[in-house]
Amino acid sequence: MASTSSSSLGSSSTAEDIRSKARQTLDSASEAAEGARQQMEDVAGNVKGVIDRSVKDQPVTTLLVAAAVGFVIGALWKS
Repeated sequence: MASTSSSSLGSSSTAEDIRSKARQTLDSASEAAEGARQQMEDVAGNVKGVIDRSVKDQPVTTLLVAAAVGFVIGALWKS
């Protein structure tokens, strides 16, 4: 009987260890995702600024580049 109670205590601590490691992994993944989200926001803000500046400084060139990108995307979509 003593061995049964000690094995149940061992499995309880093992379950707690697994739960603790899972929580640590989840916390780490959450922090990494938050960092990636922040970086994406920074990049999106930079791209928006570059596009706005390009439209103001060189509207015809920007229009031609946008048309070329649209053509390439359309050609890839069809194939």
